[in-house]
Amino acid sequence: MHMEQAYKDIAPRLRGLRDALDLSVEDLAAKTGISPEQLSIYEAGETEIPVGFLMKVAQACHVDLTVLISGVEPHLKGYSLVRRGEGLSVERRKDYDYKSLAYRFSGRKMEPFLITVPAKKPEEMTQVSHSGQEFIHVMEGRLELRLGEEALELEPGDSLYFDSQTPHALRGLDGHHAVFLDVIL
Repeated sequence: MHMEQAYKDIAPRLRGLRDALDLSVEDLAAKTGISPEQLSIYEAGETEIPVGFLMKVAQACHVDLTVLISGVEPHLKGYSLVRRGEGLSVERRKDYDYKSLAYRFSGRKMEPFLITVPAKKPEEMTQVSHSGQEFIHVMEGRLELRLGEEALELEPGDSLYFDSQTPHALRGLDGHHAVFLDVIL
């Protein structure tokens, strides 16, 4: 799925969910802590929709994040086994490859992803922030994680737990991509 298409696919589900619950743009914006104008932009499919925001919508509206991302209702309640390479691709960022590792599990309290980040120049890093907390465990390659003004270098086996509201950016080091497990609460 092309990046532009991902926004266009998620946007009508977001708008449809709001309509189904008879919420105004202002109501849902207030429940999720963003401006009505920003919500309208997301619903129009004009820009990247942060996973942190989609998680807030899912919590506020008592639906599963998988429904917003893929349109498919998760069905497993006891456990969800996702074999290597089977994660649901979540194309939220042009430069990162996100795979959801629990997309079939209904009623998730956290969102685990397998993320691949390419090598890039320091000036190409873009900081993001969102609500919640995040846990990263590096599996392959070396990862630079900018956390506010601090640059941390992580190697395979290293992990980091942080407040996701702190602006953060990622890149692979040594000219290679980095692969890590990312759990967002």
